[in-house]
Amino acid sequence: MAKKKITQVVSELLSDFLTDEGYALYHTEFVKEGKDWFLRVYVDRASGNDYIGTEDCEKISRFLSEKLDEKDPIEQNYYLEVSSPGMDRPLLRTEHYERYAGSEVDIRLYKGKDGAKEIHGILNGISGDRITVTDHDGKTWELQLSEIAKANLAVIF
Repeated sequence: MAKKKITQVVSELLSDFLTDEGYALYHTEFVKEGKDWFLRVYVDRASGNDYIGTEDCEKISRFLSEKLDEKDPIEQNYYLEVSSPGMDRPLLRTEHYERYAGSEVDIRLYKGKDGAKEIHGILNGISGDRITVTDHDGKTWELQLSEIAKANLAVIF
């Protein structure tokens, strides 16, 4: 089964359960690292106001593991990991950029733009395939999503 298909199956298996329990699926990946396969499921609170704890991950993991055993959609052996996307969560999809508009972000570009390859500032928002970020010097950057190698929420202490 193709990687994309497995992540889609996981999304379908979890959809109603997560909604009923007040969670939201943040991201799913099925990847091979060395000789091992990993199914990683990142979940968040639907409200976005609270963080996911280990008890939440355990609850979701038990539910998903049972459903995966029933459906058996994955041919090879794999490790199931359920976790929060973390404080420095990656911004991977349009809805992530929408949800975290106004937040502090760290952006790494594939290639330099105006002398910078990394931008740290406030995510102003997203429109189509472009985001705007205002850095700490007050400069506003307009970036195409295709220019961004990595975008994460910044962790501020």
